[in-house]
Amino acid sequence: MQRIEHLNLQFKDKTNYNGGQVGPKRDDDVVIIGMARTAMTRAKRGPQKDTGLEAMLAPCLAEVIRQSGIKAENVEDVVIGNVLAPGSAATNARMAMYLAGFPDTTSVHAINRLCSSGLQSVATVANQIKSGQIGIGIGGGMESMTNYDMMGAVNPALLSEKVFEHEKARDCLMPMGITSENVAKDYKITREAMDKMAVESHMKAANAQKQGWSQKEITPYKTMVKDKNGDEKEITVDRDDGVRPTTTFEGLQKLKPAFAKDGMTTAGNSSQVTDGASCILLARRDIAKKLGAKIFGRIVSFSVAGVPPRVMGIGPAYAIPAALERSGLSMKDIDSFEINEAFASQALYCVNVLGVPKEKLNQRGGAMALGHPLGMTGSRMVVTLFHELERVNGRFGLVSMCIGTGMGACGIFERE
Repeated sequence: MQRIEHLNLQFKDKTNYNGGQVGPKRDDDVVIIGMARTAMTRAKRGPQKDTGLEAMLAPCLAEVIRQSGIKAENVEDVVIGNVLAPGSAATNARMAMYLAGFPDTTSVHAINRLCSSGLQSVATVANQIKSGQIGIGIGGGMESMTNYDMMGAVNPALLSEKVFEHEKARDCLMPMGITSENVAKDYKITREAMDKMAVESHMKAANAQKQGWSQKEITPYKTMVKDKNGDEKEITVDRDDGVRPTTTFEGLQKLKPAFAKDGMTTAGNSSQVTDGASCILLARRDIAKKLGAKIFGRIVSFSVAGVPPRVMGIGPAYAIPAALERSGLSMKDIDSFEINEAFASQALYCVNVLGVPKEKLNQRGGAMALGHPLGMTGSRMVVTLFHELERVNGRFGLVSMCIGTGMGACGIFERE
């Protein structure tokens, strides 16, 4: 009977999640009651290079429980995004739960929507809560770009010949750097503009570190790291290490194209290869209140949009308007924009075509400075968004990113 009453409530009035409105608080709102991330550190060189996925994720899982004040046994399902590890690292996610003190009764599954996997995990949990399947869940993501290689994702030798005869299917194999060059060429994005955006990303990230903003997002933890001789020592992972405060426009202009001889995409105006993990704890509002958890805000919409694979980077330009429509909001209502900088070319296109105010964009730096651990990025950006909304006393913010093979995703959130 209680379940029927919950279902009836969803249809009684318009929902605040993908309902075309942001109405008064409701018991069936999907709210955020915990959020955590590790530092993002350089693949193969940073302090997490020798750390297993489960060891990266476990501190984040423990931290969201600590923040919320609920018990781990209250969490019914955990959804973790991962792109590069076999099986999307489903076993590692289960191991991480145990390491963080979760009981057998909490279930887990892993998902892979490429670069939006972390955000998709959050949306998947929100959908589970909204449908009445669960009352409390965790969505997050993790990636070790040190230990798992992007180049091994698809073996062309195992594909059907039909793939190579079909243009769009064949384009799904296109290297991401070449899709960046396509965006730059098709939409007339200049090398100068790309390098300028990269400098700005580093300067904003450096300022966030100097002001102590980014440190407040990070959950420190101890891990072991090996030196070149194979000797181990214990260190604390507590700082994003890809930020280069000394980056200059002149220095970036000297870099050679990384993907095409006459191209404009370089190592300097592309996202960094990085390790890290993050997660978000979500619940129905009435359950969160009953358990006495602090509510940080609620998710108000989520959208995914498809675009041609050869220009996959333009995805946010389509996903953001779709998410805005589902929330009943407009661009002017958004106080903070977290738009992933997979490449400067695609980020610039999306920002320009949508008219994103520069002063509201990635104010703590983006992926060109911080890195883009594929499975982690989406949920990490939610953590960053809420911290930034608190700093500027904003109400609404969005997270968006492009997705390999031709998609974009966007989530819109409200801070309380």
